Amino acid sequence: MVERAESESRKLLGRLRDTMASQAAGQERLDQITHLTADSMGTEVCSIYLFRDEETLELCATQGLNPESVHQTRMKLGEGLVGRVARTGKVINAADAPSSKGFRYMPETGEEIYSSFLGVPIQRLGEKLGVLVVQSKEAREFSADEIYALEVVAMVLAEMAELGAFVGEGAALQARHTQPVLIRGVTAQEGTAEGHVWLHEPRVVVTNLVADDPEKEHTRLTDAVENLRISVDQLLASASGDTEQVQVLEAYRMFANSKGWLRRMEENIDRGLSAEAAVEKEQSDVRARMLQATDSYLRERLQDLDDLSNRLLRILTGQGHQTGAELPENPILVARNIGPGELLEYGRQLRGIILEEGSVGSHAAIVARALAIPLVINAKRIQNEALNGDHVMVDGDQGVVHLRPDDTVVSAFRDKMAMQAKAQERYASIRDKPAVTLCGKTIRLDMNAGLMADLPSLESSGAEGVGLFRTELQFLVRSQMPKRNELAALYARVLDAAHGKRVVFRTLDIGSDKVLPYMQAQDEPNPALGWRAIRVGLDKPGVMRMQLQALLRAANGRPLSIMFPFIAQYEEYTAARAEVDKALAREKKLGNAVPESLEIGAMLETPSLAFACKKFYEDVEFLSIGGNDLKQFFFAADRENERVRRRYDTLNVSFLSFIEDIIARCKATDTRLSFCGEDAGRPVEALCLAAIGLHSLSMRPASVGPVKHLLRRCNLDDVRKVIHDARDAGEQSVRPAVMEYLRGLS
Repeated sequence: MVERAESESRKLLGRLRDTMASQAAGQERLDQITHLTADSMGTEVCSIYLFRDEETLELCATQGLNPESVHQTRMKLGEGLVGRVARTGKVINAADAPSSKGFRYMPETGEEIYSSFLGVPIQRLGEKLGVLVVQSKEAREFSADEIYALEVVAMVLAEMAELGAFVGEGAALQARHTQPVLIRGVTAQEGTAEGHVWLHEPRVVVTNLVADDPEKEHTRLTDAVENLRISVDQLLASASGDTEQVQVLEAYRMFANSKGWLRRMEENIDRGLSAEAAVEKEQSDVRARMLQATDSYLRERLQDLDDLSNRLLRILTGQGHQTGAELPENPILVARNIGPGELLEYGRQLRGIILEEGSVGSHAAIVARALAIPLVINAKRIQNEALNGDHVMVDGDQGVVHLRPDDTVVSAFRDKMAMQAKAQERYASIRDKPAVTLCGKTIRLDMNAGLMADLPSLESSGAEGVGLFRTELQFLVRSQMPKRNELAALYARVLDAAHGKRVVFRTLDIGSDKVLPYMQAQDEPNPALGWRAIRVGLDKPGVMRMQLQALLRAANGRPLSIMFPFIAQYEEYTAARAEVDKALAREKKLGNAVPESLEIGAMLETPSLAFACKKFYEDVEFLSIGGNDLKQFFFAADRENERVRRRYDTLNVSFLSFIEDIIARCKATDTRLSFCGEDAGRPVEALCLAAIGLHSLSMRPASVGPVKHLLRRCNLDDVRKVIHDARDAGEQSVRPAVMEYLRGLS
C-alpha cells in the first residue's frame, strides 16, 4: 500500500513538473494543476483558493465546482472550512463536511452534492498564500498518504507562486514582490531615508522541486547533512566562553543530529521530492507545528531550526551569502536581526535599517543611533516581502516602512524629507550661536557619542562638547577583550578630535541588554534590574582598572571627565572613586603624565540615588540624569515593552516634580547637573526640562539643531508658569498645555 502511494506521489509530482515547465499562462497552469490533482487523487473536485488581500481568499481555479464561480467566490479569513484552514494553517479532513463546525455553503459553486472535504494550507516558510482543497461525493476521511500527496501539491504551488508562475488578471493573481506594501514596526532610531533593499541574508530559492533519481537525492542529502554537522561542530569549538552562543549552537547540533529530522526528509525524497524540496517541506511542516505551540521555549527554538534549515539549503543549492549582487545605490539594510560588529562593517554607507526583530535597547539600535541611521524594528514579514534592489522608504519617526511605494506615497514622503532638509538648513544657520532663550538663560547642549565616526558631528551639529561617550561599543563589537593600549589610543583620538571641548567618558556599561560576546552571560529573570554596569565593574575590578588606566593615559596631561553608570547608592560611588584614586597613584608612581584636571561624576538612573544622603551630593563632582533608565524605573514600565512603555509620558507631572526635587538638591550642594537621554533630544521635552531648571542637556547630534531652534524662540519663565499652572489644575501631563503655548508663538 505504501509503495503504491509513494509511486502515485512520484507520478503526481512528475505531472506537476511538466505543468511547471509548460509555457502556459498563469490561469491555465492553475487549471491544469486542479485537473491533474483531482484525477490523480480520484476526487471529483480540486480547488485552489489564493489570498487577494490579507483578509480575503478568492477561488482562483477549480475542477468540479461551477466554473462561473472562479474569481467570483470570496471568503474572509476564518470563514467556512477553507477560511479555517487559512487562518489556522492546519489541515481539515472531514468525511461529512456540511455537518462540520464552521461549514459555510457557497451556493454559486454547486458544492452541495459533495460530502468529503480535505483542505491543506498553501504556505511557504510560514507565509500563508492560500488553501488547496479536494472534495468527493463519497463520505469518507482521506488517508495519511492522500493528505501527504495534497501537501506536496500545495508546496509546489507555493514555490511556483514565489517564482511568478501564476501571474494573471485580478488581485489574487498579481505577481508577488511587485505590489506596494505598508509595514508598521517600531521606531528604534528616528529619521527618514529613501533607497533600495539590501538583504543581509539573501533568500534561498528552490527551483528543482521534483527528482527522478531518489538514490542520487539521498546521497546529496546525506553529504549535505554531514557537512552541516561538521560546520556546527567547528562553530561550537570556536564559541567557548560565550554561554548564549554555545546554547544556540548546542540546539543546532541537537537538530542536526536528530534521526527523526533526517528520516522525515528522507521520506520526502522517497515520495518524489528533490533533496532541497525535502528540506524545505520539513522546514515548513515543523514551522507550522511550532507556531501553534504555547510553550515559549519551543517557539524560540523555531529560529534555531530556521537557521539550521537555511544553512542546509545553502549547502545543497550552492546559494551562499555571497550571491555576486552588488550593494545598490542608497542601500537600506533588511534583516531578521544583526549584531553590532556586522552593522559597523556596513557603516555609514547604509541609508536606513529595517529589522524583523530587535529591541529599542539592542546592540543594533545602539550602533544605529551612534551612526544616526534611521532604524525600524519589529517590521513583520519584511524579509518575505522584500527583494534585493526593491525601492523602499523608511520613516523612522513613525516606525513605518513603505516597500515598493506608489507615486502618491513617494511624493508625500519626499515632501516630508524636503521639509526636514529645509529645517536642517535653518538649524545650520544657528549652529555657531548659543542656545540662549528669550529670557536670557543659556542652555548648554552637548552630544552623545560612542564611535570615532561620531566626532565630526561635534563641529557640524553645533554641540558644545560630548556629554556622554559610551565606551562599551568598543567592547561589544569585538570577539575578545580589547587591550589597555588599544583603548588608550582610541580614547586619545577621541580627545584629539574634540579639540579641547569637554568629553565625558562613561565607564563600561554592560549587562542587561548589552552582553559582551566573550563574557559569560548571566541567566537573570530581570536583567535590567540585575548584574549590570557599575555592579559588574565593582565585582570584576580588573576590567574597570584596565579601563581607568587607559583613560588616564589617553588624557596625557589634558583635562579628563569620567562618569560611572547605574550608581544606586553612595557606597557604590565611593568604591568606584577609590579605584580611580588607586589608578591615579599607580600612574604617578610609574612616572606617567596625569590629567591636568580630573572630575568624577555619576549617572543618576535609579530613583534611590535621588534620595541619597547629602554627603553624596557634596562629594560627587557632577551628575547626569540618565533619562531612559530613570523613566522606566520611575513608572515601572520596561522601555523595551511596547505594550507599556508608551503609556507613560515624560511630561507627566509626577515625573517632572521628581526631576525638580533632584534639581533642588543639586542647587543646595552646588552640584553640576545635566540630563542625558532620548528625551533631551526631543524639542518639546527639552524645553520643559530647561524650564524647570535643567540647563545642560546631552543628546544625539542630529537633535542639537531642532532643540536649539525651539529654545531660542521661547521664554522659560512663561513655559515654567504653563507647567506649574497645569500641575495646579490637576492635569496628569503638562504636554497639552505646553503645546497650546507653542501654537501661540509667532
